Amino acid sequence: MIYHAYEMQRSMLASASAWANMSAQFLNNPANPLSYIGGGPALAHALDVFAHASAPRGKPAFGIESVDVDGKPQPVTEDIVLQLPFGQLKRFRHAALPDNAPRLLITAPMSGHFATLLRGTVERMIPRHEVFITDWRDARQVPLAEGSFDLDDYIDYVIAFLEHIGPGAHMLAVCQPSVPCFAAAAVMSGEDHDCRPRTLTMMGGPIDTREAPTSVNQMAMQRPHSWFEQNAITTVPMQYPGGGRRVYPGFLQLAGFMSMNLGNHMLSHWEMFRHLVDGDGESATATKDFYDEYRAVCDMTAEFYLQTVDHVFQRHLLPRGEMMHRGTRIDLGAIHDIGLLAIEGERDDISGIGQTRAALHLTPALDESYKFYDLVENVGHYGIFNGSKWRTKIAPVVEEWILEHNG
Repeated sequence: MIYHAYEMQRSMLASASAWANMSAQFLNNPANPLSYIGGGPALAHALDVFAHASAPRGKPAFGIESVDVDGKPQPVTEDIVLQLPFGQLKRFRHAALPDNAPRLLITAPMSGHFATLLRGTVERMIPRHEVFITDWRDARQVPLAEGSFDLDDYIDYVIAFLEHIGPGAHMLAVCQPSVPCFAAAAVMSGEDHDCRPRTLTMMGGPIDTREAPTSVNQMAMQRPHSWFEQNAITTVPMQYPGGGRRVYPGFLQLAGFMSMNLGNHMLSHWEMFRHLVDGDGESATATKDFYDEYRAVCDMTAEFYLQTVDHVFQRHLLPRGEMMHRGTRIDLGAIHDIGLLAIEGERDDISGIGQTRAALHLTPALDESYKFYDLVENVGHYGIFNGSKWRTKIAPVVEEWILEHNG
């Protein structure tokens, strides 16, 4: 019922957004006297903010057309190189890239947002790398006939993507996929797989959430597993291709994220209104662009979500050496030649300090020269992989680590 109630609300807000948008355009029309006098301009901008906040959103495009390479713009090509039922592998490259450029697989979170949330991450790495990214599908768009998708499948997909890229690739995991990527690296190392990554960079990942638990971790620990199954899981309506599939809907995840910092989000929209009133369209557009991406959400399969809550946040199976893959225990001690880089933000309120660093202590067979830890000052969770700090402080560390272990 919750999904049907959401669909009804979404339809009503879509209509309200359309009316607000038309009203704002009418009040802003230069031929309308109200656009120059009284409260007309302020009302128009208020309607503009409301229209933007209530508008429905689909999957955004990456839209990376060119990047600057040594002071010259280079056109970027975006290709789908492998398609699987629950996700596809995208590749970004430019003509000036040398043949021996490092190949980098960026694993996007399956946590309610589309892979385009990492647009800034991808764009920053394109000039010096052949970049691949896991582009996960919205679970409500995957027919039931395609089967289920859980943590085992996530690990299998990561391995399949690395196999498609070929030997010598590097991998970067942003937040939630740090766990399955770390597990995949261990599985491949145990098999002495030719396509195991040369480096694995984990950024703000919940490897061991017992370290500096945040409000997100505490919420998972305070409620039994049955609570999440009864209150967070719903069924996709039949008008979608995945009708009948049990999912954790993206709109619930978005509501949780928004409520964590509700005051900041309200202030951002107030500032957007002020920028419009002051004629600062560039600042207002920047805020709109951020929320266009932030509010574009997708559903996760119920089995993947519930396993993540149980294995990662409640029972901590990976750091305790008890996590399984296809019936076999995952041995982190098998990792012996993969360079591990753990990056954390000092102000991260999703993954606390020490949760990602724990990976470096869980690989006894790995020499210390293959391990590096970077704690970035005055950076929150989102800033680890996007924004100026990512571009100027964090990305250079990642690039240097990749070059050091590129063979």
